[in-house]
Parts: sequence; C-alpha cells; structure tokens
Amino acid sequence: MPDFLPIAYYKQQFVPFGEANLSIATHALHYGTGAFGGMRGIPDPANPRQILLFRLDRHCQRLSQSAKFLHFDLPADKIQAVIADFVKQNQPKTSFYIRPFVYTSDLGIAPRLHNIQKDFFVYGLELGDYLSPDGVSCRISSWYRQEDRSLPLRGKISGAYITSSLAKTEAVESGFDEAILMNAQGKVCEASGMNIFVVRNGKLFAPGFDQDILEGITRDSILTIARDLGIECIERPVDKTELPIADEVFLSGTAAKITPVKRIENYELSQQRPVTELLRDKLTAITENRDPTYRAWVHTITLD
Repeated sequence: MPDFLPIAYYKQQFVPFGEANLSIATHALHYGTGAFGGMRGIPDPANPRQILLFRLDRHCQRLSQSAKFLHFDLPADKIQAVIADFVKQNQPKTSFYIRPFVYTSDLGIAPRLHNIQKDFFVYGLELGDYLSPDGVSCRISSWYRQEDRSLPLRGKISGAYITSSLAKTEAVESGFDEAILMNAQGKVCEASGMNIFVVRNGKLFAPGFDQDILEGITRDSILTIARDLGIECIERPVDKTELPIADEVFLSGTAAKITPVKRIENYELSQQRPVTELLRDKLTAITENRDPTYRAWVHTITLD
C-alpha cells in the first residue's frame, strides 16, 4: 500500500486520511463524473523547511477548467489556497504527490450533471520514481485513445481513464512496462498517462493538440525549455513507423517526469540519449529551484 500523507482535505475541512471516506452510492463512483489533477512536491534541497511545488498555478487552472465540464464552478485560486494549507497540515519530509479531485458527490443513480451536488477533496502520498529512470519498454496498444468529439479530453475526466487502465494492463501482462496509444486517425497519441516525444536528427517532435492528447503541463514545460535551448520543436501528427527509427523517444508527465523509452515492441532504441538527458537535467534543476530563469514556475510554501 502507498504511504499516504496523514491529513486529507474532505468536505471542506482537514481530517485524518483514514476518515475521508465516500459512500458506495456516490454518483461519481458509478459514472466517472469526476476530474482530477496531480502535482509533485519536494522539500527544498537548500532549505528543508520549504516545500517546492512545480507550476502549481497551471495545475490549479487546469483542474478548475476540468471542473467546468462537470458544471462545477471551482476557482483556481480556491484550489491553490487549499493545496497550500494541505501541504502545511502534512509537513512532508520527502518527495510526494498531491491528488486533488472534483466529483459529483450526491448519492443517486441518474447519470447527469445538472441539479446534483459537487465536491472537492485532496489527498497525497509519498512518491519517488513512477517509472524507471533507466528507461521503459512499450508496446503499441490495441486500445485507441478516445476522440474529443465524444469526451472532453482537455479535462482530466476520471471516466476517461478506463482506456488508460486497459492499455496499461495489456502492456504489463504482455511483458512491457508501458503502452503507447494511437488515436482514431491511426497516429501516435500518448502513453497510458503520459505525453510522448520523438527526437530525430536533433529535432523534437510531439503530437499536437489536434491529435486528441491531454494538454500536459510537463509537456508544455519541455517544449518551452527545448525552444529556449535552441532545439527545434515541431508539433504535428506522428506516424507509428517513426518510433522504431527514432534517435530517442521519451515520455513525460507529472508522475513520470521525463522517462526514456528503451524498446518499442521488438525494436531496441539507442542508449545514447543526449536530448532526453539534457532536458531531464534541466527540468530537474528547475523543479529543485536551482535555475533562476524559470523561478516563476516554482511555488514555495514555508512550513510553520
């Protein structure tokens, strides 16, 4: 079982994690009518009485936007204030992950978003490496990413993650670490819970927003950093056949950070990953507040 942080925010108050329990009749449990966020926090290496959160404002903004799809008005500044208090309540001593969640909290059986109560909770857990930093093996999933015309993919809607779950389990049970999903047009989309990047001839390629991807915050950060480093970045449809002949492939996400891909199906990729390593080192320095250029991306919380 994960090491959960001791205090959760539930029903507009802070309570022991073990007391933050939902009814089995909760509407969102049955219909996937929830939306979540995820952000990492670390103790400041230069001052352990300070906690560093990476791009907290963007994470809160995205969750607020996700809540709108559920007809729930939850301002980003409200989310941010709760998360800051949540961190102070827990006094974390090691790297951790925060999971805020908005959901239809009524007890009922009618699938709807109108005339139904909504609520918001936050919990956290200690988290080191989500995927191996040495690299992962990937298979092309038999499951396809949903289309934006059938699901609001610009929100992290909980019900959408059945596809991710099916793809991840299929990959692991067939001997791989992770899945790569295609979209309905047959183009490379993303991994089970991560965006994907391809490096060819010194250029960085990524599926664009028109490819039914999640608008990843780590993805956005990587593109900004790469362009600042003078790396040409191109957002466009990516074909499956580009993957095995790529110079480098890596995955990105809040939990995964930057994770290199070492094998796709039966194709081994190069162990020389200069672009991936450059970007990963840069991102690590930024999240640890060691790069003044991107200091605005790091939110500092001082523990009492």
